[in-house]
Parts: sequence; C-alpha cells; structure tokens
Amino acid sequence: MELHEDDGKATPRTVLGRRLRRLREAAGLSQRALADKVGYPHTYISRVERGEQLPSEALAVDLDTCFATDGLFAELLSIAQDASIPDYGRAVVDGEAKAARIQVFESSLIPGLLQTDDYAHALIRTSLPGESEERVSDKVAARMRRKRVFTREEPPLYWAIMDEAVLKRPIGGAKCMVGQIHHILAMTQSPHTSVQVLPFAQGEHPLMAGSLTLLTLRNGTTTGYAESFASGESVESPRRVLQLTQRFDIARSLALPESGSLDLIHSYLREYEDDEDS
Repeated sequence: MELHEDDGKATPRTVLGRRLRRLREAAGLSQRALADKVGYPHTYISRVERGEQLPSEALAVDLDTCFATDGLFAELLSIAQDASIPDYGRAVVDGEAKAARIQVFESSLIPGLLQTDDYAHALIRTSLPGESEERVSDKVAARMRRKRVFTREEPPLYWAIMDEAVLKRPIGGAKCMVGQIHHILAMTQSPHTSVQVLPFAQGEHPLMAGSLTLLTLRNGTTTGYAESFASGESVESPRRVLQLTQRFDIARSLALPESGSLDLIHSYLREYEDDEDS
C-alpha cells in the first residue's frame, strides 16, 4: 500500500492517487496520454497520482467518465477533502450538512459559508506559511464544498452576524474584498439568508474573542461550536448551549437591523472600489 511520506500512513489522497495510477496503467495509458484524453496538463495528473494534489471536482468527474468508475473518484475526493479539515472543525462541518438552521457570529473573519474562493485562499495561504500551493488549493476547495448546503432541496435558514472589524480588515486586498462583499450582498437576496453587522459604535460585546456557530436540527435539537485561534470546542450540554445562545442573542440585539447592516456593507464596498481604482 502506498504510504504518505509525512506520517507513514495511507491517506485518502494517496489512496486516490494509487487508484488512478492503477486504472491508467491497466488501460495502457501514459500520464501524457491520459492528460490528453481528459484535457488536463500531464503534470497535474502526475501530482494527483503522487498524492501531492487532489483533483478538482471537474477532473474527478472526468476521470470517472473516462474509466467508467461510477463516481469512485468523486467519492474519494469528497473523503479526502473531509480528511483535510482539522479535527476541531469536523463537528461543525458535519453539523452544517444536517442543520435546518445555522446561526453564526464572527468577530474577525467573513463566515466560512459566505467566503469566496479568493478570500479563503488569502486566509489559508497566510495561515499555512511554507505549505505548497497544491495543499493550500486543496483546503480552499474543501471549504468551498461546504457551501453545497445552500443548494439542498430544503436549504437551511442561515443567519450570520459579523463584527464590523470583519469588513474593515482588507483580507487579500481591495480587489478581493470587492468580490467578497458583492458575494455577501448576492447571498442576502435569498429568503433563507440573513446578514447583520455589529458596528464599532456598540463597543464591547460578549463574543469578541472568537466565533460561534449554533446548529439546529429539524427536531429542534441545538448544538454549539465555539472557536478561537487554531482550536475549537463542540458544545452539546443543554446548559452550555443555552449560555452560548444567550451570548448570540445579545450580539444580535446590538447588531444593526438588516437594512442598516446592508447600508454599512455597501459603504465598505464603495471604499474598496475606490481603493481598487486608485
């Protein structure tokens, strides 16, 4: 069995690469021949086979079509992307997929489900100094895959509250923020999505130290997830969930109403557009 060079253990990405190599060789194809067949650079195919990079969702689908593998590569890609999520974040990602309502407060970053590809890439690139671009791209893709919750037949009700600091900090530069804010405004057009901003003028609030996610299932059960720098905690105790819910409610009471929040968001958009043009 092929092993991951970092820890001596097989990983989902090395399993995917090994399956691809075996199927390619069984079909009598060189890497260049396969690359020509599916329309991707042969160097890309080589990195996937060596476990250095995950395929894109489009390549996974094309490989399944090429080898008639009935979704094998798409499934392995999904497993590998899930495996790239830190243990402390897996609870919230799994919960998002089942939640009927998602409530989020963020003190310093755009909430994950509202992030654009460019914004997420800027964040992850900075948080992983020295990491290869391929690994960074894999993590960005895994984060973007979480947004599939919005395309479910019955999407969750999504309520995000952001500290104004989230808008003020120019992650990725002005151009990146212009795209990011446009995306937030587009998301607010959905009847399932609400976004509010807690302005600087309100001063201190009970959620300044990190982020909070509350996930409610259709049976009414709610779990909480509190996160700070590189760590997080899943909360299921009814008493502690109630405490976190109260903190969220206080933050919501201090936030601008949706119309005022959108006005503030638009004002930041104009500032970043001016910076981009200057």
